[in-house]
Amino acid sequence: MARGGRRRYDDVDGLLLLNKPSGMTSNRALQTVRRLLNAKKAGHTGSLDPSATGMLPLCFGEATKVCAFLLDADKTYRVTARLGTATSTGDADGGETVATAEVPELSFEEWDEILQGFVGESLQVPPMYSALKKDGKRLYELARKGETVERPPRPIRIDDIALLEAAGTRLVFRVTCSKGTYVRVLVEDIARKAGTVAHTLRLHRETVADFRAEDMIDLAAVEAQAEADREALRAGLLPPDRALLSLAAVVLDAAAGSAFRAGQAVAAPEQGASGLVRVYGPGDEFLGVGELSGDGELAPRRVFKSSEKTP
Repeated sequence: MARGGRRRYDDVDGLLLLNKPSGMTSNRALQTVRRLLNAKKAGHTGSLDPSATGMLPLCFGEATKVCAFLLDADKTYRVTARLGTATSTGDADGGETVATAEVPELSFEEWDEILQGFVGESLQVPPMYSALKKDGKRLYELARKGETVERPPRPIRIDDIALLEAAGTRLVFRVTCSKGTYVRVLVEDIARKAGTVAHTLRLHRETVADFRAEDMIDLAAVEAQAEADREALRAGLLPPDRALLSLAAVVLDAAAGSAFRAGQAVAAPEQGASGLVRVYGPGDEFLGVGELSGDGELAPRRVFKSSEKTP
């Protein structure tokens, strides 16, 4: 504890893939883990609704520089829908029942055919219960007052939907989708296509970008590790470049690496890649993210402290 009773935080760098528990906001989850790590700087990527569970990448120190890249990442969810009942919020989290309807008796194959019709690019109207803003106010604030405003549709992309269960009023599927996709709206649209209504009963995010579901850690395990050995918990954090595996890698020599780290554009080694790339120096030292132009110039976009290259 610093003088005056103010807590003194440490420089902690790395990523932690939290399996967020239900009933906790994403920010509360972040602040809880931040205190356990005693980390000075922290941020999260891609908020989950309080009732939702699953992967919430938490970024600390230098790793906060990758937050913007993860916000744009594709995500995979396991979704459990309750057919026959629609709620004001589109989920089971405090929403009032606003409509009921009979559930058609469809076979597994018929439900699967309906789901496959949503694969591809489309336009989706965001829900009123969302954090999007209209005239400076959050839509959910207006919705709680009983107000409804026009929301322009936004482009989304569904890469894959796998039906897992279809029995009575229960529909379970796994969906891989682009950023900005509201699964609650997807569930409502699927039900409408089938001639009924529905809401999302449970939502579990399994993956973000290239992160694996098996690498998630429960909050209880984080708390236990922090109490037993905080340094070991810190040492187990993923390096920042682990979030950037979708980018091609460029390796610079010592002179070019020093110039890049100083914020200067450099000539990149000859290669076919262009656009954003991971940049490394001698000894697989992670230098940051650069943008490679067609003429071979590599301009710094994010410069990082030393880190080992991800295999």
